[in-house]
Amino acid sequence: MSANSTPSELTVRPLTSDQHLAWIQSQDGSGSISFLQTPAWGQVKADWRHESLGWFDGEQLVSAALVLYRPIPRLKWSLAYLPEGPTFPTLTPGPAAHWVNPLTAYLKGKKVFTIKMGPPVIVRQWSANAIKDAIATSSAKLQDVVPDMSNDQATELVAQLRALGWHQEVAEGDGFGDVQPRFVFQLDLRDKSVDDLFNGMNQEWRRNIRKAEKSGVEVIEGTFDDLANFHAVYVETAQRDRFTPRPLRYFERMWKAMEAEDPARLRLFLAKKRRRRFGRDHVGHGGRARVVFLR
Repeated sequence: MSANSTPSELTVRPLTSDQHLAWIQSQDGSGSISFLQTPAWGQVKADWRHESLGWFDGEQLVSAALVLYRPIPRLKWSLAYLPEGPTFPTLTPGPAAHWVNPLTAYLKGKKVFTIKMGPPVIVRQWSANAIKDAIATSSAKLQDVVPDMSNDQATELVAQLRALGWHQEVAEGDGFGDVQPRFVFQLDLRDKSVDDLFNGMNQEWRRNIRKAEKSGVEVIEGTFDDLANFHAVYVETAQRDRFTPRPLRYFERMWKAMEAEDPARLRLFLAKKRRRRFGRDHVGHGGRARVVFLR
């Protein structure tokens, strides 16, 4: 498409789970699609209705998204939520109205009164050194620290969405401005040995790792049957950090749904010492992984 050409009009239509998954697999190398945008995640969120949608240029599928619907009691209206979506492997470049207006029109036809979405667009990036320097010299919040990189295209996307009437909630002190974390730490593990990763840690972390090794801490990969052990530690963590834990059946449902769609997507690691186990949950997709540590 040339700089002066007008993008063709897109339409939004439902997809089957198989069609949605096939599109995800065709984009797998991009690493930009969250596991929250897979058909399996719709099965995990049992309290929501879910639907896979596709953007079509004529008859060609150019993008897809998972939409969750939360009905309002006693009314025929619903809230629609696209967790960490939609993704943009083939929706950009182009004006935001090109893809968001067909989505809005479709969802209005489904009696949706409000739409929440969280496209995984990186607006600013900070290096580890920049963050460490900011912590050492001031008590400024992360959004006040000068970034190492700013994405002009992402900034323009935000401006276009606001011009179309979309609103972004203000991030609170804990970094949650919407439903998902506003700030995410990414650690590049590519082409790095265990020694490279160990040497990249600060002195305190290296000392703690050596101490754990000497005291007999062992990391093992768990199975579905270990979810109960994981959940016990998770509940203990929730009580200490004062958040409401999800029931064990939620994680069992997540395991079954994710594994059925892609056996390599979810892995459970447990740190074991003298029969006591500590859990870590790892959900990955598209060459990236999300890790939750519990202790």
